[in-house]
Amino acid sequence: MTVPNVITVFRFLLVPAVVYWLLTGQQALAFAGFVAAGVSDGVDGFIARHFNQRSKLGAYLDPMADKLLLVSVFVVLGIMGGLPLWLVIAVVSRDALIVFAVILSSVMAQPVEMRPLLVSKANTVAQIVLAAVALGQPAFGLDLGYVLPALVWLTGLLTVASGAAYLVGWLRHMSGYGEGET
Repeated sequence: MTVPNVITVFRFLLVPAVVYWLLTGQQALAFAGFVAAGVSDGVDGFIARHFNQRSKLGAYLDPMADKLLLVSVFVVLGIMGGLPLWLVIAVVSRDALIVFAVILSSVMAQPVEMRPLLVSKANTVAQIVLAAVALGQPAFGLDLGYVLPALVWLTGLLTVASGAAYLVGWLRHMSGYGEGET
């Protein structure tokens, strides 16, 4: 197992800790765990690229660890009232739609190549920033005014746009009208 894969496994192990800290009111620890996961994501990517430690396993595990952390944080914050439920439902539904589409494509012997779209990358950045702000405000007793609501709406719009873009690409791919970018 490569060093980046070990770091990715560490990120998987951070998820239940971050969830636990959130649920037990230890916001500073939850924020620190979230930041540590983000830093470790950058470190494992750097090591994989610069020390030729890329692996097929890592190509699957890395995005799974990121998604598990983000979705877990969004769900817990939604349940606790830190994020609106409509946004949590949109984020989880988009990810479920993508997973379902990839599985269905494979089952139907039309596997689709996953390529992140620009809107999807923007969506991921918005989700990360929103999660960090939603975790950081209570952890440090901050009141950032309209920053959180603005990030909620931006993330909601990007989530819908990204989901729609992937859906259109997948439908094109499955119907044979050009290359899908799902």
